[in-house]
Amino acid sequence: MEVNVESPGGLRRQMRVRVPAEQVAKAVDERLKRYASRAKLPGFRPGKAPRKIVEAQFGESARIDAISDIVQQTYPEALSRVGMHPAGQPKIDITAEKPGEALEYVAHFEVYPEIRLQAFDTLKIEKPQVVVTEADVDRLIDNLRKARRSFTQVQRPAAVGDRVKIDFVGRLDGEPFPGGEGKDVSFEIGASQFLPDLENGIVGHTAGERFVVDVRFPDDYRSEQLRGKTAQFEVTLQSVEEGHLPEIDAEFLRAHQVDEAAGEAGLREKCRAALEKERDKAVQNRIKAQVLEQLLAAHPIEVPEALIQQEIPRLRQEAAARMNMANADAAKLKELLPDAVFEATARRRVSLGLLIGEVIKTQSIKLDPARLAKALDDIAIDYEQPEQVKAFYRSRPDLMQGLSAMVLEDQVVDTLAAAATVSERSMTLDELLNPKPAARS
Repeated sequence: MEVNVESPGGLRRQMRVRVPAEQVAKAVDERLKRYASRAKLPGFRPGKAPRKIVEAQFGESARIDAISDIVQQTYPEALSRVGMHPAGQPKIDITAEKPGEALEYVAHFEVYPEIRLQAFDTLKIEKPQVVVTEADVDRLIDNLRKARRSFTQVQRPAAVGDRVKIDFVGRLDGEPFPGGEGKDVSFEIGASQFLPDLENGIVGHTAGERFVVDVRFPDDYRSEQLRGKTAQFEVTLQSVEEGHLPEIDAEFLRAHQVDEAAGEAGLREKCRAALEKERDKAVQNRIKAQVLEQLLAAHPIEVPEALIQQEIPRLRQEAAARMNMANADAAKLKELLPDAVFEATARRRVSLGLLIGEVIKTQSIKLDPARLAKALDDIAIDYEQPEQVKAFYRSRPDLMQGLSAMVLEDQVVDTLAAAATVSERSMTLDELLNPKPAARS
């Protein structure tokens, strides 16, 4: 077998393979014998038909099958001879395959990029320093109380914090528009469930009133028809309800799995622990995001298109799951979410995956079983039957593989962060958990 490799450009490779005629003839002969052993031809018992009749009946099929077998058998051997490691499946073209002559084919594929990692000490990390304050605990307890509010109808004008029920019809230039009508719609004023102009326009009105509110749509509103436009909403206010916060009593404590004997102090202790856990996770995520972003920026690499095309369907399925469309028809899903939507994200994810893999290889990082066990514990702890959850994960190789990859990625981040220059920045818990988006230029 002869093997030659050509480089058309970039990561693309063309591997030309020539298989001797004798090897092809032998493979065809073996295929014909298989056909002959089970062929049912008129006038002959199975396996007893003369060779010429078998060749006339099955010769072409035997040759096609034999060529397919030869390609499948010789392709890995050819790769091994030239030391190639393709990224993705090849496209194979048969260039010569006449009877009695050598078989020649060309395998088109991409290879992985050569990666030379920069020194890790060039990384710079800003580590948040956050103290959970009594005010943070107060806000969490207030939110817990708000979640268990009771409401009573009132006849006074509506105010921020009230729950209202309305009917509305929106019109643009005097004409109704799709999605601009609602009946028996309940929401809390000030909770940003609707556009601010609509919510604010209800303040000061009492149940039974009908009025018109001018509502301006944002310039980036999801409906192109309404972007930057001002519509008129005719609103009928059906009811106004005032919220009442529950007392922190025995019932409230039991609802949040706090011992009655521990009282409000026990609730505060539990809330503080929950906030500190959330803080620690957010700090780690901030560090991880900085490390991976700088790793990516420091190593611009060419990415095999084959790997990008493999990643796009996974991203589409993730998006479909978030949209509760996981069971949608695949063709319809691709129409709604075309490849172009995910290409940039896929390219970034593949690039990071290749870089992380290179760090794992060069730094000889091995999966830490203790960290994997802790990660599984962290997932299961939020469920009523944590041991059952862990058993379920262990029974699913796909879930454990995903969890292992996540833990290994965290180990890579720790390795990179340990070599980085770290500065500290004090911030509040709210600034950490609810970062403001960067201003648009």
